[in-house]
Amino acid sequence: MNTSLRDSLLIGTAELETSLGAPDLRVFDTTVHLGPRPGGGLLVESGRAQYDAGHIPGAGFMDLLDALSDPDHALRFMMPGEARFSAAMSALGVAPGTRVVLYNSGPTWWATRAFLMLREFGFDAARVLDGGLDKWRAEGRPLDTAPFAHGPAPFSPGVRRPVFVGRDEVLAAVQTGSAHLVHALSPDLFSGRVRTAARPGRILNSVNLPALELLEPVTQAFRPDAALRESLAARGLLDGRPVISYCGGGISATTDAFALLLLGHPAAQVYDGSLNEWAADPALPMTCDAQSSGA
Repeated sequence: MNTSLRDSLLIGTAELETSLGAPDLRVFDTTVHLGPRPGGGLLVESGRAQYDAGHIPGAGFMDLLDALSDPDHALRFMMPGEARFSAAMSALGVAPGTRVVLYNSGPTWWATRAFLMLREFGFDAARVLDGGLDKWRAEGRPLDTAPFAHGPAPFSPGVRRPVFVGRDEVLAAVQTGSAHLVHALSPDLFSGRVRTAARPGRILNSVNLPALELLEPVTQAFRPDAALRESLAARGLLDGRPVISYCGGGISATTDAFALLLLGHPAAQVYDGSLNEWAADPALPMTCDAQSSGA
């Protein structure tokens, strides 16, 4: 296991607890709740109410639903522009010389999305809490209910990296094989047995690596490097080619991309619009194995 690399991207619950109160530390709850809406569709709710009911002491709330999404895009959760992102980070007190720790309730993909957003804008002093709030709670570590916020600070974006990509890059990968395409949702959604997007199934020439396969089922922590390597290698993803992961809306796909970073992959990317965009355009190629039973 490359301990130094893993430790630069993840932080354990014990280490975080001993670090709380450090003047340069910025801890953020990034939770958003997604679930089925009665009568069909998807219910999307901010995690702010849960944050108010109990969060890691000294943690602020990072709003991925609104403040850190593009308000002018037809799809939710799309990457904001540099000015909007920088303003949101500045308001949260993130600036050069600060260290950021990100966590959420449930599987870690909101924290990994926030991590990759910071990475896109050149901020590398960020880590994800391994196991997130679930592991923290299970270990009986302290919680606070008082809202917390750092004072504003001048966020300074670095050289922008192409972490989040669009449909053109994905279509090029479909047509040329220039990058692996990885579907991060369940096998039922990959096969088309269940449908939640406009069309069932997957982007043509994709492989399936569910994000949940990369996490320990009880603690939500990332599996050891050897287990991650086995899962990724079984899909042929460690041959050096770039990898573009996708899901429904560019959220759980970030966990696949983060796992690649844990193993030192140099070119892990996320299709930001994912199936919400791709499946809605009948001109873009998809395939499925089964009759859909979804909405």
